[in-house]
Amino acid sequence: MDIIQSAASRYSTKAFDPSKKINAEQIDKVKELLRLSPSSTNVQPWHFILASTDEAKARIAKATSGFYVFNERKVLDASHVVVFCAKTAIDETHLAKLLNQESHDGRFANPQAMEGQHKGRSYFVNMHRFDLKDAQHWMEKQVYLNVGNFLLGVSALNIDAVPVEGFDARILDEEFGLREKGFTSLVIVPIGYRSETDFNAALPKSRLNFNEILTEC
Repeated sequence: MDIIQSAASRYSTKAFDPSKKINAEQIDKVKELLRLSPSSTNVQPWHFILASTDEAKARIAKATSGFYVFNERKVLDASHVVVFCAKTAIDETHLAKLLNQESHDGRFANPQAMEGQHKGRSYFVNMHRFDLKDAQHWMEKQVYLNVGNFLLGVSALNIDAVPVEGFDARILDEEFGLREKGFTSLVIVPIGYRSETDFNAALPKSRLNFNEILTEC
C-alpha cells in the first residue's frame, strides 16, 4: 500500500472483531515496527508489552475499569494489544547498553566515531536530566514518536489500531510490576481487524486545510 493511502485509510478503530486474529507472520512485522522506530539520539527509552491471549488482555483491561470502561471492549476484543511504556529514569548503564549495541551493529568506523556518538548523546541526555530537568517528559516524547510510527506502520500492513490514553496507569503499572522495573505505561494500542459495527469506519477523515497548517516559503 502506498504510504499516503496508508495515512489516509487509517483511523481510530472503535470496535474490533474478536473472531479475526493477526497471523504470526504479521505479528513478527508488528514487533519489528516497535523495534525500528526513530528516537532522539537513538536513545530508545522504551519497553513494550505485547498481549495475545485472552488472559493477558484481561490483565491490561483492568486499567480500563471505572471511568475508563468505555475502552474495555477495545482491549478485550482486539487480536493483540500493545502497551507502550517509557523509562522513568535514564542512567549511564542505559547509555552504555546503547553504545555497545551500536558498536556491535557496525555503526562506528573507528573509536573516535564511537566516542563522538557517546559524547553527543550524553550532552542531550544530561541537558534534559540536569539543566532542563525534564528527562521524563523528553523520554515520553520519544515513546510517542514510536506510537506515531507504529500506527502508520500497522496501517500499511492492513491492520486496524486505536491509540488509547484513557486508562489508569497506576493500575496497569502495578499489574505488570512496571515501576519496579524502571518503566511506566503511557499508551495502550489495541490492534486487529475492525468490526462491521464500527461506526467510525464509515466516517470521512477530517483534517484542517493546508492554508491553516502549512507555510511554504
